[in-house]
This record gives sequence, structure tokens and C-alpha cells, in this order.
Amino acid sequence: MTRLTCDVAVIGAGTAGLAAERNARKHGARTLLIDPEFRGTTCAAVGCMPSKLLIAAARRAHHVRQSDMFGIHTQGIEINGPAVLERVRRERDRFTQGVRDSIDDLPDGITVQARARFTGPTTLELDDGRAVSARAVVIATGSSPMIPDPYQALGDLVLTNETIFELDDLPDSLAVIGGGVIGLELAQAMGRLGVEVILFDREEHLAGVRCNKVHGALRDAMARDMTLHLGVDPAPSCQDGRVRIDWDGQSATFDKVLVATGRPPNIKGLGLEATGLDLDDKGMPKIDPETLQCGDAPIFMAGDVDAARPVLHEASDEGAIAGRNAVAYPAVVSSERKVPFTITYTEPPLVSIGRDPDDSAKIGVADYTDQGRAKVDGENIGLVRIYAAAPNGHLIGADLFCPGADHLGHLLAWAMEARQTAGDLLDRPFYHPTLEEGLKAALKDICQAVPLDVPGDRDPGDPPGI
Repeated sequence: MTRLTCDVAVIGAGTAGLAAERNARKHGARTLLIDPEFRGTTCAAVGCMPSKLLIAAARRAHHVRQSDMFGIHTQGIEINGPAVLERVRRERDRFTQGVRDSIDDLPDGITVQARARFTGPTTLELDDGRAVSARAVVIATGSSPMIPDPYQALGDLVLTNETIFELDDLPDSLAVIGGGVIGLELAQAMGRLGVEVILFDREEHLAGVRCNKVHGALRDAMARDMTLHLGVDPAPSCQDGRVRIDWDGQSATFDKVLVATGRPPNIKGLGLEATGLDLDDKGMPKIDPETLQCGDAPIFMAGDVDAARPVLHEASDEGAIAGRNAVAYPAVVSSERKVPFTITYTEPPLVSIGRDPDDSAKIGVADYTDQGRAKVDGENIGLVRIYAAAPNGHLIGADLFCPGADHLGHLLAWAMEARQTAGDLLDRPFYHPTLEEGLKAALKDICQAVPLDVPGDRDPGDPPGI
């Protein structure tokens, strides 16, 4: 048996794995990057990029339909489904090729194309007959769509976020099971591309929104592009080559069903039981979120596989932390994590930043249904809620569902990272007319509730409808 040796073995060549290998090597380690496919990151291949390409097409279609309000009249709209999906795949493939090119540029001897399984805390066996001995191991195997048993019997009528982009054409009708981030983004995009969409979820809240008022605005907006059935337990079956969904004494048939019920960690077949780690009932070890170490072992988990913060920038950060600590083991170092920050690319975007407000938090509200720039653009919908700690007024969190929320959210996240207050932000320039102006109402609400030297209810120079 051929045995490979290294300081740090990284299992998985996605965003977290690439970052872990790079940082471990930067700190002087001899590394191996092990992956069975090297197909590119989840983001580039089946996640962020293809979904945003589909959403971009849907946005264009929606803007054409809404052009009448500007006095611009079109002669109907024709959506060429095969052309839409061909562009999605073409541009997606360019992104994934870029990732594969970066992997090809790694120094010789680092990449190992094989599937790995633990035989001990720092030893692995590969499915090509070789073995690996390392000083430390980083697990960065990502996650995969979960298809519940009742849907597995439907065969190719079932879609996931990893197969939907391979369709030859848009379906006439689509059932979406799961109102989380993936389900909601793809459901709205399909609805705006002319597909009849019905979304089902056992929960009453979409996309895990923590604020009831923001959720109300989100739910009402989504209902314009799809039919929502929340708090129901859909039951699937096959009927005449189509998908039948039964719920609450009702039923409907669809061309396809998109199952978006979550992406559990890819740990099957890793042999974690051979590591000596204490595993929970789902086979997962306890992971320190500040070091990414599993228990006290020379094993680290990073990226979607740890199921903590399944977004790209966090996967990159976690990979870097895990790679550095794998080199330093046993002298691991805790890292201060960034402010939690997620964006759901609905239209308008849904953004969550920071922590939940407690009873002592001060809350500022900005209504975008009457915001000046949003009305100019015909996109006046949604609201913003910003949270600050009492009594100092430091910003600690926010929930946004409004036009430009993906950009506004960055401003607020950066302010929270810098420990800024609402007053600090109000001291910054606000150009008119912009979506940023809409934040002033929420920031002033907070300033009135905490003892800060800031402007009052309204500055004399404020234009109407900011």
C-alpha cells in the first residue's frame, strides 16, 4: 500500500477546503488536498452563481412587465426557456472553470483525486488503495440536498438546487417544497419567468425570518409571484407522469417538484467513528466555533459541513481559521468571528445581520413603501428594522426587506463590526435621493431612545419621503 504523508490533510476542495489548504501551506505546512471530483465550489457549480443567473433573468422579465408605470408600453413578453437556461449553464461553467483553473495552479503533489475515510484520528484510507498519514486533518466536505423518502420515489420528476439548472426548458408548473433561502429564491425566479409556482412549507415563517413584521412584508411580496401554502404537510405521489401534491384536503398536479428541504453535512462514509471523537445522534462531533477544532483532537471542520454559517464568506473564513489551527495544533488560537450576515436574493432582497434583539434593545423602523428613491424606481416595498444595545446605542442587529437591502446590509454590517452607534451613522453624508436615506428614520428612532447627542425627529433640511 502506498502511504502519503503530510502535515495537514484537507478533505474537500470547496471554498472552505481551498482556504484551509492555502492558509496551512502559507504557514509552512506540507499539505494534501483530497477530493473525489474537483468539480469546483458549491457556490460556483450549483449554488450562488447559477441561482443568481436565473434570478437575473427573472428580474429582467419582471422589469419588462412593470414598464407601463413609466409610460413605456411593450407588445407582450416572450420568455425563451431554453435560452434562459442555456445562459445560466454557460456562465455557470465559466465560473466553475475559473475555480478548476485555480486548483490546477496549485503546486505539484498537493491535489489527490480520491475519496477519503478515517482509519484513526490522523490517518485516512483512500478509495484508490492508498493511505494518508497527517499531523492534523481539516474536514471541508460541504453539504448536499436532502430528499425525503416520499419524494425519492418520484424519480426525475424531482429537482434540487443541484439539478434544476440542467433542465432543457422551464416547466409549465412547479411545486416547491420548503420555504427556506434556496426554495424561496428559486420559487420567485421561476414565478417571474412565467412558471406557475406553488410553495409548500410545514413552518409558518419563510426563510427563517426572525421579525414578524418583516416576515409579513416578505410573505405579502412573495404571494405576488407564487401561491403560498404555509403550515401544511404536503404529501407527494406520481399521477400520469406528473407530480401530485396533496395537502389539507386539497390536491394539485405539477410538471416538476423542487425539493428544498435543507442541505445536511456530507459526513456519510467519512468514518468519523474511527477518530475517537464523541459523536451526537446525527454522527457529528462537537465543534468549537472560534477554533473549528473537533473536541480535543487534531481534527477541524470548516464550511457547510459544520452546519453553522452556510454562506460563502463564512466558509472562506472558517477554512482559513481551520487551516492555521491545523498547523498550530495543539496550540490552537481562538478567532473573533465576523458579525453574522446573510442575504436571501429575493426581489427585493431579505437581509439579516447580527444578533436577535432582547427586551432591552432599542429598535428603529424605516418604512420603504413611502421612501422617495424607492417610489421613483417603482420599487417602494418593505421595511427595515435596526437594533441597538441600551444604553450605549451600539448597533447590534438588523432585519431588512427592501430595495437595495443587499447593499444597505453591508453598510450596517460594517458599522456593527466597527462598534458604531446610530448617531455615528447619522453623522455621515446621505445623498439625495438614495435608498440609503431611508435608513435615517430608523437611526433617528434609536437616537431618540438612547442618550446620544444626535439630530432630533427631523433635520430642517431633510427632503420629504426620504
